[in-house]
Amino acid sequence: MPTAEKRVILDELTEKLKSSSALYIANYSGMSVPEVNELRGAFRKGDIRFKVYKNKLVKLAMEEVGGYDEIIPALVEQNAFAFVEEELSAPAKVLKDFIKDNNKPEFKAAIVDGDFYGADKLDVLAAMKSKNEIVGDILGLLMAPLSNVVGALESQGSNLVGAVKTIAEKGEE
Repeated sequence: MPTAEKRVILDELTEKLKSSSALYIANYSGMSVPEVNELRGAFRKGDIRFKVYKNKLVKLAMEEVGGYDEIIPALVEQNAFAFVEEELSAPAKVLKDFIKDNNKPEFKAAIVDGDFYGADKLDVLAAMKSKNEIVGDILGLLMAPLSNVVGALESQGSNLVGAVKTIAEKGEE
């Protein structure tokens, strides 16, 4: 049974897991304090909650919420956790950019919309489009046929007007 202080943290974690659509785990072992602070700042810019918790408490919260069985084995060493509600690929993009410049932290795993992604899937996650990009693509696809129809009608209309003028001119002769 966790102490009262740990119970508060466990309740916080449980709530974060329930309200998040994605969870990313990164091993920050070997990072200096300035590097960790820089990484936290990068996550903050993206409005992403990134925090260090004890693995044991995270595991208890995951077991309480359910659906995290595949990611529990990643709860070893010094981990930090990114919780995301909306832009599910945003943490992957932050991690990829940071790792490119610093070779740390080590991306360990993620659960995105209930699907497990292992350590080798960071590039796949970073390449995912955001919700707004997908909506824009869909709107573009929906608008393209309409634009084509409008364009065709306009061009047909101008041809029709030209044909009517030609016929009218021939009739006057």
